[in-house]
Amino acid sequence: MQDITPRELDARMRRGELSPLLLDVREPWETQICRLPNAQAIPMRLIPSSLDTLERSRPIVVICHHGVRSRQVAQYLAHHGFQQVLNLQGGVDAWAKDVDTSMPTY
Repeated sequence: MQDITPRELDARMRRGELSPLLLDVREPWETQICRLPNAQAIPMRLIPSSLDTLERSRPIVVICHHGVRSRQVAQYLAHHGFQQVLNLQGGVDAWAKDVDTSMPTY
């Protein structure tokens, strides 16, 4: 499990170096306020029952509000055999400040 900053993630995706599953582990009320395009929302509490729905061969970037819950989920995924797991450092809050300043924040 590694951390990736919003700027690093944006740059790597724009260059085509990384085509990850963007896994948003926030609650539904949070994803209604803002979310990264194409992110798959699975609340943190549902991750254990959703492991079989995730592609193990694809890189996964785990996202939350500030990067705390996503770090826990990323560690959980790594512990369960997912090899390419990245935590979005600072979460959607940092993404909104560093990459997409038009994104609503809360």
